[in-house]
Amino acid sequence: MPKPIDQLLTIMARLRAPDGCPWDREQSHHSLRYHAVEEVYEMIDAIEAGDDQELEEELGDLLLQVVFHCQLGRERGAFDFTTVAQRLVSKLVYRHPHVFGTAKANTAAAVWAQWDRLKRGEKRGTKNERASAMDGIPRHLPALMRAQKLWKKALKAKVAEPLRVSPPRAGSAPRKDGRTPAQVAKALFELAALCQDRGWSAEALLRQEAKRRERAWRSKEVNGVASK
Repeated sequence: MPKPIDQLLTIMARLRAPDGCPWDREQSHHSLRYHAVEEVYEMIDAIEAGDDQELEEELGDLLLQVVFHCQLGRERGAFDFTTVAQRLVSKLVYRHPHVFGTAKANTAAAVWAQWDRLKRGEKRGTKNERASAMDGIPRHLPALMRAQKLWKKALKAKVAEPLRVSPPRAGSAPRKDGRTPAQVAKALFELAALCQDRGWSAEALLRQEAKRRERAWRSKEVNGVASK
């Protein structure tokens, strides 16, 4: 009896065959590019609902996107499911030397620092080399998520000004903005409501601002200007 993954690959190839499914045959990497995004969000809904049966189904739908792209790659002679899986195996082993080698990384923070260092080393000298601290953030992330990641990387590269602190009270040290998560959530929602009221796109506005700041931070990197 073939393994389920082998059955899945066979079915995908059959759907793409000349006498297969007309819809599947019309698809390309480009036409499918947002389908995986939708499946990820449906998976998140299932996780937050604590629904294992729904999560199992959504994981299958997400796997279908991987298998579909692998079949398209196979038809072009570019890659297939086996080469994709093998590349992932090699990456996981290489980036976990504290598990599969002799390196030491006893905290999650140490693991992330090691992962980032190894990742940069892998891409050095290739067309995907990450010369800027801002490189590697997907352009199509939701604007708010992208803004947070840009901010984190800019702070790490010391090209962004740290958050301003409130004036110190007598006998106390300066403090950062003391708003609670609930207060911040309320402010974010009110900003979204304001945009809706004015006919603006909150997503587009934040994306534009993120691009402006990213350009400024990249310029600082090039010119060697670090924030204090």
